[in-house]
Amino acid sequence: MILRARHFEFAFPRPAIVMGIVNVTPDSFSDGGKYFNPRIAINHALKLTGQGAEILDIGGESTRPGARPVTEQEELRRVIPVIKELATAFKKRKQPPAISIDTMKPSVARAALEAGASIVNDVAANRENDEMWQVVSQFRAGYIVMHAPPGLHRKQSHREGMVRIVSAFFTGRLKKLKAAGIAPEQVVFDPGIGFGKKLEQNLQLLAGLRGFQKLHRPLLLGVSRKSFIEKLLGAKVNERLPASLACAILGIEAGAQIIRAHDVKETVQAIRMAETVLTKQKR
Repeated sequence: MILRARHFEFAFPRPAIVMGIVNVTPDSFSDGGKYFNPRIAINHALKLTGQGAEILDIGGESTRPGARPVTEQEELRRVIPVIKELATAFKKRKQPPAISIDTMKPSVARAALEAGASIVNDVAANRENDEMWQVVSQFRAGYIVMHAPPGLHRKQSHREGMVRIVSAFFTGRLKKLKAAGIAPEQVVFDPGIGFGKKLEQNLQLLAGLRGFQKLHRPLLLGVSRKSFIEKLLGAKVNERLPASLACAILGIEAGAQIIRAHDVKETVQAIRMAETVLTKQKR
């Protein structure tokens, strides 16, 4: 299985990829604006690559429930300087990390790809308008399709199995993306843990991750510091690392290829240990 994102190519099976999160926002649920300053965000991104992040996910608009929408101009002001400087710095590396732009706006995606990004992480992939897809197609970028109901945080009321619901969504997206000129090799699936889903539905998805393997596309798991951990265990945002790592390891065992994380050093160590043991089991 191949993932192509502009000049990057990832061939699976291989060690799982850790995607480091860089929130260039003043209102992120996870870090409270700690990296809102572009210089601090750039230094943090470089630190994450040193810890083993192979993809950096740069975002300029919070998607937490209740967050205020950000204008196109403001989002561009936040993320483009960061992406440009990182892309310039990575040109000197033999094996540079890929840069992902976490955005719902086609115009921001285009500007980010022009600045040096290679992947579009679209939490609004349930869209019907194909403007974003045309941008991805034009740049031959990687495209992360995240499952979320309309409105992102509107709770789903489905009683049927979540794995079946999300799988059907992914299958339908592949057809639409192909029609827009996006090859399957450019696509990554993200079940959208925490987005518009009740606690039980999130747990159902985590327990059923193996069911997504039949789609033959890389699976991204984003559970780092998510609020469902607090709902289950009572852990505040700065106390959720153990549960986040547990979910990441479960994801690796179930076949996830990309783990999106705030705590890159700890996540890399945990999943490399899990991969080593799982490899021994197969012998």
